[in-house]
Amino acid sequence: MVQKQLSHADARRVTNHWPLISGVGALALAVLLGALIATRNSPLSIDQLVLTDFVNIRSSFFTGAALVMNFIGGGWFGVFLVPLGGALVFLLVKRRWAALYFVSASALSAGVVQLLKVTFGRARPTEILVTADLGSFPSGHVANAATLTVVLIILLQRRWVWIIGIVYTILMILSRTYLGAHWISDTIGGALIGVGVAVILAAPFARKLSAETG
Repeated sequence: MVQKQLSHADARRVTNHWPLISGVGALALAVLLGALIATRNSPLSIDQLVLTDFVNIRSSFFTGAALVMNFIGGGWFGVFLVPLGGALVFLLVKRRWAALYFVSASALSAGVVQLLKVTFGRARPTEILVTADLGSFPSGHVANAATLTVVLIILLQRRWVWIIGIVYTILMILSRTYLGAHWISDTIGGALIGVGVAVILAAPFARKLSAETG
């Protein structure tokens, strides 16, 4: 009986720590992907293939839509207004810990992205259609999108948030590659960072967030 109780306790501990383990794993995969890319003198074959396909289908309609995604996913709007605006909304509904988690996850995700950009220093595609900073890996726009998605999933726990968030992140991945702002592997790295940071940071906030929702 004691052994069975210990087994159940061990199972609960593994279950409770699984999100944290998953988040750390996502970040580790992003770093490993960046390291793999850094060892090469040329893009991955899948990177060049996907970029070529997108360049071949460029049109005024697709470019206009991609530029909208470029605006809402980065710069002052995506990096500052969205996190601060979201935090303000949670403050107004008296969920201050949710607001703090929202801002903290966004800031940490952006920090990790910039650190890896400097570390790996990957060149962006020459077919780029927008002005961007140095460092192609990982994609900050996609990291922002993935962070926002996971944070809202954790805070709101609604199915529609899952659906909209996943669609938004996928569209951001496609738009960044279409614009030539990133290789497809850059966007995958960004998604891993966004998910990993949001999940890891949720752990220290878990009890406070749970208490706010009753």
